[in-house]
Amino acid sequence: MSTLDATRAELGLLVLYLNKAEARDKICRAIQYGSKFLSNGEPGKAQNVDKTTSLARKVFRLFKFVNDLHALISPSPQGTPLPLILLGKSKNALLSTFLFLDQFVWLGRTGVIDNKERTELVGRISLYCWLGSSICTSLVELGELGRLSGSMKKIEREIKNSNKYDNEQYQAKLKKSNERTLSLIKAGIDTVVAVGLLQLAPEKVTPRVTGAFGFASSLISCYQLLPPASAKSKTS
Repeated sequence: MSTLDATRAELGLLVLYLNKAEARDKICRAIQYGSKFLSNGEPGKAQNVDKTTSLARKVFRLFKFVNDLHALISPSPQGTPLPLILLGKSKNALLSTFLFLDQFVWLGRTGVIDNKERTELVGRISLYCWLGSSICTSLVELGELGRLSGSMKKIEREIKNSNKYDNEQYQAKLKKSNERTLSLIKAGIDTVVAVGLLQLAPEKVTPRVTGAFGFASSLISCYQLLPPASAKSKTS
């Protein structure tokens, strides 16, 4: 492959990535929380970037609550334990509520709804919903990791002396385990971010801590949205 072909392939992947509204939102999120880290809550250019980017991101999320509403009313995969089903549905309900209320926050901050106190109240309620959904996500991922661990141990017993990494079923379970571990880390980080935004522990979770954790969470989200290996091979 020539240098030009390689460059074209890389640009093709970048176009594929940036065509996703979710990817652009997460890039903006990284800018938002990076600015929050730099400003540490103090007035200035960094804080202005934080606020304007936060408001701009709300446009990306218009009607996005429908996604989790659809997941809420959709049946869960067969074999999922009832506690995990309930936690998963709670996560969908809370996240859908957060995204729905966030639209009214956007309307208030753009001046369409002229009631600052009510806008701030709706904003806090929406953040509590996001906090709850992040906690539920953490618990779901912990439960699913426990189930995956049991399945992997069962496969290890079945193949006995064979190399477990040569077993396709084991590799698939391992891949899912790694993905869920990353999702668990992100959910834990998002919980800290929500606590910071709600100022539930202002002495410990300062604006700079919130910014650092939010930036890390955004980078994880950007990584999770990368095109799969199959898409990469097609552009090669």
